[in-house]
Amino acid sequence: MSRKHSFVLTLSNNVTEKEGVNYLIENFTGFFKIDLATKKELLDLLKIEHRFLQAFDLIYVPSMVGRNIDTDFVQTYLEDILLIELKTTKKYLPDNPKGFFFGATENEFNFGKILGDRFRFCFVSLNEKGSSYAFLTIDELELKIKNRRIQYQINL
Repeated sequence: MSRKHSFVLTLSNNVTEKEGVNYLIENFTGFFKIDLATKKELLDLLKIEHRFLQAFDLIYVPSMVGRNIDTDFVQTYLEDILLIELKTTKKYLPDNPKGFFFGATENEFNFGKILGDRFRFCFVSLNEKGSSYAFLTIDELELKIKNRRIQYQINL
């Protein structure tokens, strides 16, 4: 039974994350979803291993209004690009990210440490009472963490 529940929960989380991506792209300038080839190119330009491909969901370029993301864009704006790992909830969080509960991988934290200020966790709260987002660097997040526990993901 837990297998079916876990599958349904994963599908629900994937839908919520897509809603978070759409919320940011449709309501704020500077957020862009990039494809796998562009992610690889971006990591190559930053001289970072491809094992971090899943450690970010979006890029953010402050003050950049919608435009197609291609090789020229990435090379031109490389110094301005922030890599964003999205965490999304439907919980109402008037003081976002206060009260956020989320999972994160060691890979995401390691990636954030490598990138420093070029990496942000983006906490998105999607709720009918009010939606919001908040950016935190790894250092800022570390200062806010109340509890942390390790959960092993095991395949047999």
